[in-house]
Amino acid sequence: MDLGLKDKIALVTGGSRGIGRSIAEGLAREGAKVCFTYTSNEAAAQETVAAIEAAGGKASAKKFDVGDAAAAKAAVDELVKEEGALHILVNNAGVSIDGLLMRYKDEDLARIFQTNVFGAFYLARAAARPMMKSRWGRIVMLGSVVGETGNVGQTAYASTKSALDGMTKSLARELASRNITANVVAPGYIGTDMTSSISDEMKTAMLAAIPAGEMGRPEDIADTVAFLCSERARYVTGQVVNVNGGMYM
Repeated sequence: MDLGLKDKIALVTGGSRGIGRSIAEGLAREGAKVCFTYTSNEAAAQETVAAIEAAGGKASAKKFDVGDAAAAKAAVDELVKEEGALHILVNNAGVSIDGLLMRYKDEDLARIFQTNVFGAFYLARAAARPMMKSRWGRIVMLGSVVGETGNVGQTAYASTKSALDGMTKSLARELASRNITANVVAPGYIGTDMTSSISDEMKTAMLAAIPAGEMGRPEDIADTVAFLCSERARYVTGQVVNVNGGMYM
């Protein structure tokens, strides 16, 4: 099924590993020219570029902190200058700093909101202008099942993911008249480096809560994102799409 992404310019934040890398690879397979961001792991970034190019796709990487408003705007401006447009933004970059409310540090709260919420806002703001100029755009935020359900020890993280829901619905209303959609993809329990550190006891409990009986794969998220970025999803906007095997309905 052709998703109509050939020659579209896409920016994926946090695309050097895990779900972000899978999203970047998926968009490239559909014909988009993908630029992804990273903050520190140069080797992983270059490995992702090489993998996409080896598969016949087009990719590049930019190193900057999404939580830096000036850096985010400069990166988008530079990409538009290089490619002539920006059609797709996937805000995937995020951090998870867990801890019980009574023990949570102010500096951790500031950091998690700076990256997960402010970073998404900065990039959406920067990307909206070239998308409006093209009169075509797709913005996808990566939420989380805990943004829908809450979770012990994740008050701050869940708050940031819930914030993306409200941000995205507002963007959808603001930008729909310019043929720009905005949606959230909320993953459940997905097998990545981040979830590999979870204890066996917690893994067993989480799997018991999933009707599908298994954890998801990064490709499950990437396929959903690719569809939402396509012309076939032109009438889907302001939605939170849960990809979690039935863990939350």
